[in-house]
Amino acid sequence: MAKLLTVRAENHFCCLSQYTTHKAQVFKPISVPPNKHGFRFRVSCLKEKEKEFLLETKKTLNGIGLNGELGKKGGLIKTSGDELGAESRENEAGFYGDWPPWKNLPQRYKVIGTTALAFVICNMDKVNLSVAIIPMSHQFGWNSSVAGLVQSSFFWGYALSQLPGGWLAKIFGGRKVLEVGVLAWSLATALVPILSGFMPALIFSRILVGIGEGVSPSAATDLIARSIPLEERSRAVSFVFGGLSFGSVTGLLLAPPLIQNFGWESVFYLFGFLGIAWFLGFQIVKEDESSFFQTTMSGPQSLSIKESPSPSLSELGASLKDVPWKAFFQTKAVWAMIYTHFCGSWGHYTCLSWLPTYFSEELSLNLTEAAWVSVFPPLASIFVTTIASQFADNLISKGVETTVVRKICQTIAFLSPATCMILSSLDLGLPPWEVVTILTGGLALSSFALSGLYCTHQDISPEYASILLGITNTVGAVPGIVGVALTGYLLDSTHSWSISLFAPSIFFYLTGTVVWLAFASSKPQNFSKED
Repeated sequence: MAKLLTVRAENHFCCLSQYTTHKAQVFKPISVPPNKHGFRFRVSCLKEKEKEFLLETKKTLNGIGLNGELGKKGGLIKTSGDELGAESRENEAGFYGDWPPWKNLPQRYKVIGTTALAFVICNMDKVNLSVAIIPMSHQFGWNSSVAGLVQSSFFWGYALSQLPGGWLAKIFGGRKVLEVGVLAWSLATALVPILSGFMPALIFSRILVGIGEGVSPSAATDLIARSIPLEERSRAVSFVFGGLSFGSVTGLLLAPPLIQNFGWESVFYLFGFLGIAWFLGFQIVKEDESSFFQTTMSGPQSLSIKESPSPSLSELGASLKDVPWKAFFQTKAVWAMIYTHFCGSWGHYTCLSWLPTYFSEELSLNLTEAAWVSVFPPLASIFVTTIASQFADNLISKGVETTVVRKICQTIAFLSPATCMILSSLDLGLPPWEVVTILTGGLALSSFALSGLYCTHQDISPEYASILLGITNTVGAVPGIVGVALTGYLLDSTHSWSISLFAPSIFFYLTGTVVWLAFASSKPQNFSKED
């Protein structure tokens, strides 16, 4: 079989080819336009035998410095800077096409990196209101019930967009759905200060933010299912969805100084601009991707993610009918995923929305201190996510059944925060910083869910992973609507954080663990389309 080395010259392409035949092979250069990134030399070669070809190649290329790289990596030639005279330095060859830094990365790394960055911005736009709601409530005279209504409006759009997002990701591809979602929620975020004086418009803007962010998990799941092999999937999911924790940290750190120095409106303007900038930058990254480097990198190859052509309305209708909806809801594992997602979201969304207020009112911390301690749980989650993903992937690579691994991770994700919330809700006379530490540990360990529940959609059906996540995330968004608003209502009624915030979360964490251990499965499902 022929081995082919293609070198790009300043005005020519030349192929150095090694064949096992004794026939002489002549390759004539083909004229191409000059390119500053190419080599500045012209090569013509004759070959009589395999051994003679190697000798001739060494003689031809010896002394021409490829910045030392070809000789070091290939082992065929040796180069030395001392062998180059003043004249030959002008003909020195080198690679100049290494910018931007991500150019040489395989496609799956680019996909994961840009998607994770989108998720960072996603949670920055989600948590900004949880901090800004405190000065906004003072300015507009909102009580806890109204503040809860404003915060929960995000989840109305988030819930409504889950299934459509999963279906659109399957039809058009996760890439297109993700970029449209980022643009939509960023524009809506930037409009919040303008619409804040008119409650219906404010609620509508937050619903639009929820719609934009709601399609993103399904889009990311579609990208991961198409491009990431099983042995890397836990790390990919953890890295992408871990961007949410990093976004929470960034948003909670930036929001207080911005509010204190420039007013609460600045948070929405700045964070909205970042999303628009991501959208514009993402267009450039897509154009810079090189298929050549995808095939030359070592390790498992990523699947090519092709952009789907725009289907007609009739094709969209047919594709919707082709989804095996009945088969989904006849599977116990799917129902286990649905309820588990609901339980996890109740604890996550209520804490995400109300912890800054809890730290401020219950623990008597000021705005800056409340925001700072609210950073601790998502910050700790970043480290836990890394440990959890490595833990899960290592177990799978050692032959442990995938279902067992997912059950272990999800159990840790539920029992840890439940235990810590029980300790925090009891009147043990603990000082504020001990309560913060306990809650931080429990909520951080809940990130094991990224290697548990959030991997099962791809495990059981890569083809329908985005739609399955759309189903479970639709139900999982309900706590954002009901739980966040209910917490505010219970707080006004009982004036007890233990009853309004912690008790419901503990209940769902415990019952979710039981359902998950009893019915969850990561075995691939053959969903029949013939219902």
